[in-house]
Formats: sequence, C-alpha cells, structure tokens
Amino acid sequence: MMKMAVNNVAYIVLLAMAVSLTSASDPSPLQDYCVALNASKAVVEKSERTQSLQPQMISSFRSFGFQETHQTKVGSMVTPANVAQIPGLNTLGVSLARVDYAPYGLNPLHIHPRATEILTVLEGTLYVGFVTSNPENRLILQVLCKGDVYVIPQGLIHFLLNVGTTKAVAIAALSSQNPGVITIAKAMFGSTDVLTKSFQVDKNVVQYLQSQLWTDNHTY
Repeated sequence: MMKMAVNNVAYIVLLAMAVSLTSASDPSPLQDYCVALNASKAVVEKSERTQSLQPQMISSFRSFGFQETHQTKVGSMVTPANVAQIPGLNTLGVSLARVDYAPYGLNPLHIHPRATEILTVLEGTLYVGFVTSNPENRLILQVLCKGDVYVIPQGLIHFLLNVGTTKAVAIAALSSQNPGVITIAKAMFGSTDVLTKSFQVDKNVVQYLQSQLWTDNHTY
C-alpha cells in the first residue's frame, strides 16, 4: 500500500512537471491567421467560412520598402518587418529586420526584450558581440563574413559593427512578431543621481552624456 502511494505521488509530480514544461512556450495559433487591426481602418471578415481574402486582407501579408535606406549618425539603419508593418504576422511569432551599415557603421548596444535573433550576413564583414547575464557578464565576440549565421539569445545586450571599408548588409530573423528594441545609450540617461551612483562617476560626466544627441537607427 505504501509503495503504491509513493508511486502515485511520483506520477503526480512528473505529470505536474510535464504540464509546466509544455506551457512554458508560446501557444500555437488557433487559426490560420489573425490579422492585427488598425483602429482607424479595421478590417473584419463577415464569415469564418470566407473562401477568398478581401483585397485589404491580402495586403496585410506584405511589406513594401524592405530595401537599402539612408544612414544615421552611427552609420547604420534598421528597417523592420514586424507586425507593425505586416499585420498578418499577428500571433505567428516571427519577424524580420534588415540592417544596412556604412563603412565602420555601428548598430549600437541594444536588446530585444521579447525575441531571440538569428542573423545572416548578406554583404560585408561584421564584428558582433553580446553580454551574458549576471553574475558572469561574459562578453561573447565573433567576426562574421558574408554567408555567416549568428544567434543572439533573447534579452541580452548586443552590438554589431561593420569592420570593413565597404558597406555591409544583414538580415535578422526574430522569434516574435513584436520583438521590441531598447537602445541602451538612448534609454538609460534619465536620472542624474541614479546614474551617478550606478556608474560611480562624477555628476558632470553623467550630465555631459545626457547632453548628447543619441541617435535612433530604427525606421519603425
């Protein structure tokens, strides 16, 4: 009897662990598509059994202008293709971004809070790095050439630098339809007192950094 009770408890524990593991990832879509609606131009299908998509719906699965763009102060420009540009990506859990680099252009330190990134270099040579979480804070560095593929784990600070004398182009695939981006330099210089204590530097240093024009290299 005691042995049976122990076996039952073990079974329940294993079942609970399995349930927790299966619910740890994003749920699968419950339908073929769920186009994100623009409040000012909402598109609603009249029937779930509609056999053909309306013209407005067809355009919801396409993005225009995914091409080379002008450069910014830091020498790079990011052109995203996420749910904001392609409403049809809603609930599908994927997106893309094109990054164009001028010679020695930088995609500065940033994070994607909701996505892992897998990057493919189409042209040029990129120096890429990301920093692991506490307590190690290990800096992982790599030089990427044309055709190389590189993975940047979700939520980790990373950067990319064109180390060549010619332009570089990369395509990033992200594991979210809305990966988000936080550019570290642009986001952090808010409170002088907090930064002075955090970085243990003179207040004048923080104020000087706050006075800089921090460039946003995303087209959104």
